[in-house]
Amino acid sequence: MGGMSESVAVRCPTCGRAHLFAVPSYPCACGAPVAPPLDPGAEPSAVAHRSWDEEWVTVHCAACDRPAAWPHPELGCPCGTVLRFPVAGVRDVPHTVPPRPVRPAFRPVTIRTARDAVTAVVVYLRWLGHGQVRRADRRPPSGIGLAAPGVLAQVDPTVRPADARDVECLWLTAMTESAACVYFSLAGYGDEARARADALGVPLFVLDLTGTPQPVNGPAEAFAA
Repeated sequence: MGGMSESVAVRCPTCGRAHLFAVPSYPCACGAPVAPPLDPGAEPSAVAHRSWDEEWVTVHCAACDRPAAWPHPELGCPCGTVLRFPVAGVRDVPHTVPPRPVRPAFRPVTIRTARDAVTAVVVYLRWLGHGQVRRADRRPPSGIGLAAPGVLAQVDPTVRPADARDVECLWLTAMTESAACVYFSLAGYGDEARARADALGVPLFVLDLTGTPQPVNGPAEAFAA
């Protein structure tokens, strides 16, 4: 099960540089830190190709035993090689997770990369009670699509403010899937995008670098509540 973070010494197989890798921890919905436990009997491997399924690993919280998918532990070497660390004690996620009667304080994930932005939104959606967050079946025109039962989310980690077309595409996709939708942008929204979102009832959130989504329109405030 996940618990406190651990540190391991590793040498890059490409350039030979030595690194001390600290496993990152993430906040469980119960508030306890969760860190994927490394497999001491397996060596890290260089990442040659990426896929969504390999980007995430299921870890159970040591405090409440709640299962959740977190980013697979990786280390980037200055030479350009990315090392992925095998994780021990992984168990399957059950189809349903019992809701907790009291919502704990939200613990954001600091955003340094586009991947961090996606993780921050996944953590936020789970905190709001939307379990089983996964990659959306349909790829949006920009950003990254996420889906949970009844909800379709779009994460835009670029430096370009979202425009009205981005909002409309998300809304139309959600309509075809009979789901609610929500937009998360790192760079914010243009005036036309905000007006279109208000007209369609699309919640808009801005991601700050602390990883805390901030509602910027009425539908977003209702979604967060």
